[in-house]
Formats: sequence, C-alpha cells, structure tokens
Amino acid sequence: MRTPALARSAGAGPFPAMAATTLAAALSLTLALTGCSAQRSKTVNTADRTIEPVAGCGEKSWTDPARLGADRSPARCGKGAPAPQRLKKPRELTIATSTLTAEYVAPLQIAVRKGEFKKEGLDVELKVLPTPEALPLLAKGEIDALWAAPEAAVVNGINGGFDIRWVAGNFSPAPSSRSGLWARVPKGEKPASIRLDGRRIGTLIGKGSVISYPMDKIIAEHGAEMKSMSFQQLGSSDVLSAFAGGGVDAAWLLDPVWRRVDGDERYAFLGGQPAGEPLGGALFGPSLLSDDVDAGVALLRGYIRTINTYFAGDYKKSAPFVSQLAKVLKQDAKVIKSVPSLRMDWEIRKGTTDRLQKSYRDAGVTEGKALPEERLVDRKLYAEAVGHKP
Repeated sequence: MRTPALARSAGAGPFPAMAATTLAAALSLTLALTGCSAQRSKTVNTADRTIEPVAGCGEKSWTDPARLGADRSPARCGKGAPAPQRLKKPRELTIATSTLTAEYVAPLQIAVRKGEFKKEGLDVELKVLPTPEALPLLAKGEIDALWAAPEAAVVNGINGGFDIRWVAGNFSPAPSSRSGLWARVPKGEKPASIRLDGRRIGTLIGKGSVISYPMDKIIAEHGAEMKSMSFQQLGSSDVLSAFAGGGVDAAWLLDPVWRRVDGDERYAFLGGQPAGEPLGGALFGPSLLSDDVDAGVALLRGYIRTINTYFAGDYKKSAPFVSQLAKVLKQDAKVIKSVPSLRMDWEIRKGTTDRLQKSYRDAGVTEGKALPEERLVDRKLYAEAVGHKP
C-alpha cells in the first residue's frame, strides 16, 4: 500500500531542492545511511539478460559515452519507440522528486499524463520529497526511484555500502542557454579577466550539489579555488536581488532568472552546466536494481519513449505543447517560452562521476579515494530498453 503523497513544493530551476543539501546535511545524511537498518541486496548482473534489437531504435539510439560537447547530438529513437512491452504482472512504483514544477521533470509528468507508463503495466506515483529524506527510503527499497542527481550525499551513501545507482540522465542545456554563474564586472575590467578569489557567491545550491562540478571549473578559470570562496545560500527569490543590490559579487542564476541580467554590461556570464553532459536523472535502489529488473527496464522504456515522442527536438516550437507543459508544471506559458528548450537526454557520459567527485573533494564536502564509476553508474538498463549491447 502506498503512503500518502507529501505536500508538493515549488521549484524555480533545474536543481531547486539541492539548495538544502549543504555540507552539514550531506554529512548527517551519510551518518543516517550508514547507521540505518536497511537490508542491503546484491545487485543483479544485468549483463546476463538477453538484449534484443528494438524496432525504431537504431544506431542513433546510443552514443559513445566518452563523447562530450555541444556538437554531440543526444541519443534518439523514432517517435513512439521503444514500443511498450507490458509486464505480465502490473506493478506500482513510487518515484520521489524534489519538485514537480521544474522543466527537467516534465518528461515524467507527460509520461504519466499520456499513459506511457500505464502502457508498460506500471502505475507510477510521483511524490515530492527532498533528496536527503528520499535517499534512505531508496536504499531500503521503500521507494523505487529518485529523480535527482549523484550529489555528494549520494556518493557518501553508496560508499557506505548501499545499492543505489545512477541509471539514466535527464538533460543538458541548450547551447544558447545562459543559466549558470554570473559575476559583476568591476570597473575597467573585461569579463574574461574577472578574478573570483575572495568573492562572495550567492546560490540556491550548496557545495554538495552536482553544480559544484561546473562551478569548480569556472572558478578555477578565474583564479580561485572552491575552498577559498565565500558561499551565501539564498532563497530563489533572493539570489537576483542580492546580486543586483551588491550583497554578493557573483550568483548562479537558473532559468529564467538569468534573462533579467542578460545584455546588461554590468554583469558577465562566466559559464554554466557543460554542454551535452547530463548531471542528474534517475537513481534506482534495490527495488528496481535487483528485486524487479523488468520493472526497472519498463520504467526507463516509458521515459525514453516519452522523450522520443514529445521532447525529441525544440519542443517549445509547438504552442499547444507549451500550453500542456504550462499546465503540468504549473507555470506561465510565457515564462516557459522565455528560455530555450532543454536537451532531454537519457544517457550518462563517461567520467561524469569522476569529475563530480573531484569537485566535492575540492569543495571539502567529501574525503578519501573516489569511487569507481561502476559503483555509481549502471547504463545497462537503458541499453536494454533501446536494444543496444554495450
């Protein structure tokens, strides 16, 4: 029996709930995970499963995981592919997500509304739950999946021995997007020469978030280190006002807030999430990694089919579809249209978790030797969904 859905919380960008995942929260979560009484289960070797070719999913349904950059086109099948393969026994699944109003969760919302999961024999409930609260439940199998990211708390939990894997990506920004780190331009300086050492950065996002990875790189390019920066964590409505009012020297601005400063010579865009590299998506626990792998593949199949059918390209060109998005995301259609379409992308790039872990160590959030990618990532389920033999 399902537990009652929690109250829904509003989000203002790609990683809204990660604001709460501060260093203290990450460390306390690690203690909770390593000390809880969850039964650890051995992940099934999905390499032993039979992978058959899938109609509508050819060579373009898989890209080399090592390939990065804006010129990499995300994997795609044809519209309506991969076709549903209804489970013999219907299954109820609970997916936790920090928000239902951010655009990156739109494929989940549309999949539920259009019945794409139902076609697989899945009754999917989307439950709003902050990542720190959801992780122990995922590790114990009390929820089936988490739509989040492999942030520091996740890495620490897996390091504690729990079967949690990042199994599918979510999106990367459009090349024209300027969601990311913005800085005030000192008088007489040019954007390229701005130094960030000793500067104050306003952000929704704590150092334990996946955004630490691009921020670490950008900060280094401007003569500073993460540990030397002063981070001021602010609410979604306060970041821009603090930045514009001089309370902070730089700020990580999300969609569509960056539109307010774009074109103003007093501010410079220094960089954002790496192009062509998703930093979040689906995390599975033992429920779908080992107890019922068929249901896990079915869930990803429905998700992938939704991307191929409704989000394959510039989905905001369709006014009727933007209206649908506005309804499911509870946002104004004009706000949705004001920023470029996300590049929805179910694949996970090679080395992303290595780069994330480096940024966490640079920020002082995690310590010790980095975990190998195979402890954090499993691409075999979405490979099976599109009929690719890795």
